[in-house]
Amino acid sequence: MKKLNNLKNKYNEIEIPSELEDVVKSSIRQAKTTGKKRGYVKQWTIGAAAAAALFIGSINMSPSFAQAMVNVPVLGTIVEVFTIQQMTINEVDHQADLKTPAIEGLTDKGLQAALNEKYIAENKMLFKQFEQDVAELEKAGGGHLGVHTGYEVVTDTDQLLSIARYEVNTVGSSSTTMKYDTVDKQNNVLITLPSLFKGNLYIDVISKYIVNEMKANMAADENITYFLSTDEFGGFEKISADQSFYITADNKLVISFDKYEVAPGSMGVLKFEIPTDLVKELLVSNTYIH
Repeated sequence: MKKLNNLKNKYNEIEIPSELEDVVKSSIRQAKTTGKKRGYVKQWTIGAAAAAALFIGSINMSPSFAQAMVNVPVLGTIVEVFTIQQMTINEVDHQADLKTPAIEGLTDKGLQAALNEKYIAENKMLFKQFEQDVAELEKAGGGHLGVHTGYEVVTDTDQLLSIARYEVNTVGSSSTTMKYDTVDKQNNVLITLPSLFKGNLYIDVISKYIVNEMKANMAADENITYFLSTDEFGGFEKISADQSFYITADNKLVISFDKYEVAPGSMGVLKFEIPTDLVKELLVSNTYIH
């Protein structure tokens, strides 16, 4: 409790930049003005303004400060993942819900800081882009725009931590992009796809397997469709060297494709688990995949 109170005190001592104060005041004025003009639900609430303040103001907040503000789910005995920032905007035509994760407990504080700063920078840039897009949309006569980000811990073992971060954009229809980070918690290593293999042969081997799986799935179900390079308009042929991936709790490699990347949007985000026997001779070691 004493540690929690100290964190709260440190958080309360953070100075709010003047430009942030202007943002909050402007949001409040807009909320009041909108409320007078429209009889339905407020388009900007004081809560949204406060959330915006949290989003921007906590950019420079350390993860330890943020722990005083949220419930921290414990992921094992050492590493924790929690929400350091959240911003919600709920207007009739413009919605945003941005959640930013942070990691606490890695012994390599440099790696931990680099990951946390990356997550903050991603959502900060996305928020700025959302503001710009809304402004452009209003100039063009209006329209619907939405963005939603969040995260999920997909693997948490004594050794591995895999975090999936998703971004859903809505402009008429919706698109979903996924990003993953897999960390060796014991050795403080951020695992990349190329680092798992001895050379580049994995690209062709995994790609061939996925193409065959796609063809088999389409043959088994007429409602399943993939965009393949053999189609009239072209499509998937090979994974990229740094294709999105994660490692499961039972040490299997999973390749991930964003919505619309290799199939119609109705099929959503697609994942293919790669048989270990297929790639075991190409692996640097069986430490992570076996």
